[in-house]
Amino acid sequence: MQRACEELGIEILFANSPQGKGRIERSFDTFQDRLIPELRMHNISDMQSANRYLQEVFIPEFWRKTIAVNAKNAASEFTPVPDHLNLDAICVQKEYRKIRNDHTFSYGNKFYLIESPLRHSIAKQKIEIRQHSDSCFTAYFAGRHLAVSEVIEPTKPSLYDLEIQKKIDAIELAEKLGNVSEAARISGCSRETIYKNRRLLKEKGPQSLKRTFRPDLHHKNRTAKEVENLVIAFSLENPHLGQVQVSAHLKTVHQVEISPAGVRNVWVRGNMNTSALRLQRAKSSLAVA
Repeated sequence: MQRACEELGIEILFANSPQGKGRIERSFDTFQDRLIPELRMHNISDMQSANRYLQEVFIPEFWRKTIAVNAKNAASEFTPVPDHLNLDAICVQKEYRKIRNDHTFSYGNKFYLIESPLRHSIAKQKIEIRQHSDSCFTAYFAGRHLAVSEVIEPTKPSLYDLEIQKKIDAIELAEKLGNVSEAARISGCSRETIYKNRRLLKEKGPQSLKRTFRPDLHHKNRTAKEVENLVIAFSLENPHLGQVQVSAHLKTVHQVEISPAGVRNVWVRGNMNTSALRLQRAKSSLAVA
């Protein structure tokens, strides 16, 4: 509203004084305490009767006499709309977006391309978006209407999709060359991997080539299962001890070599990397026992 008034040359006078604020708030309080009960007293329950009561009774008898303030100058200050102003281009919701180097812009979580022919680049400039009541919009730059079209950006493949495609490419390369050893050398994997992936692809389809995490399998570089169980048991008995203290105790008492970082890795895998989590797990273990 303020922007439209500025374009029309209308100055808005704000009631920034406490007196003005209190005056309108008291008026609103009057509407709640007086107008609604009066409508009820006159058995008014439809829109037409309420509007007729406002125009014929409430506004002339109450609003104009007690609320409205007469202007010092009774002469009208309204002026005709100049011929060069288009009200449809002013009395509309406007937003602005920055134009990219490729003459695209984003609006409403979508990307749009400027299709209108332009003599010079308007990259880094602001494009004017006029939102209409029918949920559509028009784009303008320097008062000129621009033709735009929605751009559908291609989605990036996930890491799993790239991994599956890489395995399929190795299988297709082996079939094309007729030599699994040469395909394994070119693709950088082993012959056994190509044989295994080809069998999975034939039996279960492409999704079977996706790498799955097996928590039950113990990696060769991971801390030994016996050491992990010892760390967990001692940590649950002493949940307030830190990783350095746990590592030192296991080394001194049990002659187990595990670094403080290794202790923390065990905690993270067991979701007990804080003293509060360890204490909670210790209480739950006692409850179960």
